[in-house]
Amino acid sequence: MHSSRLLSSLRAALIAAALFAACGAAQAARTALVFGDSLSAAYGLSANQGWVHLLGERAKRAGLDWRVVNASVSGETAAGGVRRLPEDLKRHKPELVLIALGANDALRGQPVDGIRANIERMVKIARDAGARPVLVGIMIPPNYGIDYAAQFRDLYPSLAAKLKVPLVPFLLEGIAEKPELFQADQLHPTAAAQPLILDTVWKSLEPLLRKRGA
Repeated sequence: MHSSRLLSSLRAALIAAALFAACGAAQAARTALVFGDSLSAAYGLSANQGWVHLLGERAKRAGLDWRVVNASVSGETAAGGVRRLPEDLKRHKPELVLIALGANDALRGQPVDGIRANIERMVKIARDAGARPVLVGIMIPPNYGIDYAAQFRDLYPSLAAKLKVPLVPFLLEGIAEKPELFQADQLHPTAAAQPLILDTVWKSLEPLLRKRGA
């Protein structure tokens, strides 16, 4: 009888230890949320060709225990992002949020001050939810004049400095001037361009992914 009780106790202890280990493993993975537009949503491609999916794969290969969630929506604006971000933060509970919005606003000629204000609001919303925001810069051609394009380009580094937020300076660094790396619309990068975009993002993001308590 004593031996039977001992075996039962040992089995219970082993089961409890296994459950504890499983819970710990499940909790170990942290979440990085990519919150962008079509440039991050793999527009015209399959999802697993996009740079965001490739980011998750590279993090795994690097031995980094992160789950990468793509909450990017084609056509999204900074104003739309402000409305949508709280729900995505609640749903995914990320530690890092890459804010990669503003291009659609600028392509429509929206006032740069308004774009800046909405991006700043998203940074605050992310921080209030306990997440660390990262800004992803973008540039546009001078369709609305050189001054407008320059003001839009400069809003990302100026906001990053003001708010003390990590910055990916330019999402399309190294490919913007190569038409062969864009789809027929000359707006959206091809599958061949996605690993290059990832390389650009990775330079700024890798130190944050390796940092505990990001």
